[in-house]
Amino acid sequence: MTTDTVDTSKRRTLTLATSAVAAVGAGFVAVPFVASWAPSERAKTAGAPVEVDISKLDEGRLLTVEWRGKPVWIVKRSNKTLEDLKTLDDSLRDAASDKEQQPDYAKNASRSRKPEILVLVGICTHLGCSPTFRPDLAAADLGADWKGGFFCPCHGSKFDMAGRVYSGVPAPTNLEVPPHYYLSDNVILVGEDGSAA
Repeated sequence: MTTDTVDTSKRRTLTLATSAVAAVGAGFVAVPFVASWAPSERAKTAGAPVEVDISKLDEGRLLTVEWRGKPVWIVKRSNKTLEDLKTLDDSLRDAASDKEQQPDYAKNASRSRKPEILVLVGICTHLGCSPTFRPDLAAADLGADWKGGFFCPCHGSKFDMAGRVYSGVPAPTNLEVPPHYYLSDNVILVGEDGSAA
């Protein structure tokens, strides 16, 4: 005796088993693919804030650290340097640091949280060269009125000891002040502004 009925329970079991195996296989392919989008440990470290001890930084000296692959300069300025900054406003493009690239704590005469300590990204705002630190006064190649600062040898842009750009040079804006704040009197954390702290 033959029956024309088909046992669909075996077909259903086979379909479910095949679907489950396919889903697991897709998961094995998708998980590494999606995980590859996350930044590597090296990338996380490169963008991480940097702690800088400035306790041994002498007046008039520049300390360079790296943050996000960029040089960050920390300069300890003298009282004379701070006084000289006040005399340069007429020769600067953005003396008051009004451009939006500056954090609020850089919109003051010294462009810093503490007047004697300057923190800047050491990259020219023209085409990305790294200016040289030129603290010498009245340098022969920079003019008798030079009161120290930064000079970009690539295209001749000049910045004062607050990182403010002079008028008439290729650089369009002041040197960038990176986010930073003081963990203590002698330790700066570069890469965060402390607003969440």
